[in-house]
Order: sequence, then C-alpha cells, then structure tokens
Amino acid sequence: MIFGALADATRREILKRVSIGEHTVSELAEPYAMSLAAIAKHVSVLEKAGLVTKRRRGKEKVVRIAPRTVKVAAAHLSEYEKVWSTRFDSLEKLIEDK
Repeated sequence: MIFGALADATRREILKRVSIGEHTVSELAEPYAMSLAAIAKHVSVLEKAGLVTKRRRGKEKVVRIAPRTVKVAAAHLSEYEKVWSTRFDSLEKLIEDK
C-alpha cells in the first residue's frame, strides 16, 4: 500500500512538502490545477498508507508526515537499491566488455 501511494507524482510532491512542515489541505492544493477534492483524495491515499496524518485545526484539516512509516519505506527502498545497483554495475561491465 505504501508504494502504491508513492507511485503517483502528485502524492510524492505532497509528501515532500509535508516533510518540511505541516500544511492544510487548502495550502497543499494551491500549486495544482486540480480541485480541492482531488487533493483531499490524494491526501487520503497517503493517510491510508500511513505516510501522513491529518488533524483538525478549527475548520481546516492539517496534514503532517508520519516519519516512522516513511523510514520503513526508505529502508525497503534501500535494500532494492543495493540489488539494482549491483545488477546495473554488472550490465555496465557486460556492455563495456563488448
């Protein structure tokens, strides 16, 4: 579910923005040419994946990063990076040898 949420570029950008600090859903929607409801759906996907949390502040919903889940995802990606790096190195060597 985490990587499904991260598969979308808009959600990755939202996650990057909230990693710097809290934002309301309205603030997150500002740079996009899409409706507030569409951004709220993106935030909901990130929340279901455990990557962000939401809380109410008056009439607004404030979104913040969930660092523990992001660390878990980063650890998994790090393992894949090692595997693919080795494979790319082998491929590069194969190409150079020809």
